[in-house]
Amino acid sequence: MSGSTRPLSAAPVGQVPDFLEELRWRGLLQQATDESLAREALAHPATAPVRAYVGFDPSAASLHVGSLLPILALRRLQLAGHAPIALVGGGTGMIGDPSGKSAERKLLSNDDVRANATALEAQLRRLLPADGHGHEPIFVNNLDWLNSLSVIDFLRDYGKFFSVNAMMQRDSVRTRLEERDQGISYTEFSYMLLQAYDFLVLFRDHGCRAQIGGSDQWGNILSGLDLIHRLNPHPATSPGPAASAPFGLTMPLLTTRSGQKFGKTEAGTVWLDPHLTSPYQFYQFWMHADDAEVATYLRYFTFLSQPEVETVVAAHTTAPERRQAQRTLAHAVTTYVHGAEATEHAAQASALLFGGGDVREVPAAALDLLRAELPFAQKAWPDSGATVAVALTGEGAAFASNGEAKRALAAGSVSLNGHKLGADLQAPFARESLLHERFAFVRVGKKQFFLVEFSG
Repeated sequence: MSGSTRPLSAAPVGQVPDFLEELRWRGLLQQATDESLAREALAHPATAPVRAYVGFDPSAASLHVGSLLPILALRRLQLAGHAPIALVGGGTGMIGDPSGKSAERKLLSNDDVRANATALEAQLRRLLPADGHGHEPIFVNNLDWLNSLSVIDFLRDYGKFFSVNAMMQRDSVRTRLEERDQGISYTEFSYMLLQAYDFLVLFRDHGCRAQIGGSDQWGNILSGLDLIHRLNPHPATSPGPAASAPFGLTMPLLTTRSGQKFGKTEAGTVWLDPHLTSPYQFYQFWMHADDAEVATYLRYFTFLSQPEVETVVAAHTTAPERRQAQRTLAHAVTTYVHGAEATEHAAQASALLFGGGDVREVPAAALDLLRAELPFAQKAWPDSGATVAVALTGEGAAFASNGEAKRALAAGSVSLNGHKLGADLQAPFARESLLHERFAFVRVGKKQFFLVEFSG
């Protein structure tokens, strides 16, 4: 997974020299439970790489663009020489995290949670590849240990360490309690105990020293650290993984300038699954980044270095109409998520519709992307040969009737496969004129586009 290729979407292993400072200059370090401890722990990747985890909630069959910040945090950690752990909450997903929620979440069926968890792990494996340098990510599902956990054993062995008074002060709980019409169920109230237990299991069984999450996870992270400290009161003198004290880091929750949740558009959520949000739609999401926000997004979502970000932003400030920063951002993030080939096709399709590109130079794969984006019609090639009317009229085509088509042709506003058409609707349309032996691309005026695919 990887426009000018390497700097935009993939940094060589070992070239993120200081993970904590990397997060800081990018604006991604919100809080640290103990910054001096974290800095010391992360200072020796060659001899003592740190294992750190992020949890992902399987509330859907795909992660979305808001999930990219924690995913990229794990990737940056890996590139700094440390070892990421990606946890899918197949167990906690059956309960629901109240953090950042204003109402009780509708619980999914066990089968749906399991299916979502499987899909999310596949996505994470693709976005966090093994780098061949001994920093292979670890992928875990907390259902593996929570499913066999006895309620009696859990309450006796771990529940006794949690103060209800302290839990009531956590933002995720207090906010919900202040909503008189909503409140919080015992199910969601207990979520932080299970997440704390996750941290304990990873600390104990995988040597995981750190948890990274959004700022809404601060209370859950503190609960996990408290549980670990209570069960390992003297980590400095304990053998094995417990010899190193754990810590937590949080990143800011991302919203738009208007305060809306990041990754929500009029069309809905922007997913990482190409079947839910096509690479073209994904690319366009980043191309539409607000000028006031694009510099932030370049820091948050790419591997561009600080000088590289400053160069792109300076060029954008000089000529914002060229949208160089948005193009750099879209290319980088789409390449990371969907690969270089899909990104190139998305960029070509975007240039065709918004940059005046020549459709005759666009590959078939880029036109295939536009099938779902433009008015689209499928037709059989006529045995008797085709006229311009066949490509322009009919259901899903540019014009509903010959009359409409004739008026547009008379106005000189119609082109077919890059050639401006004359006024004759019955002019022959040769099969050799089809793009890639199957497409007719119709432009009406400057901003209306239609795609017809012929078969037979």
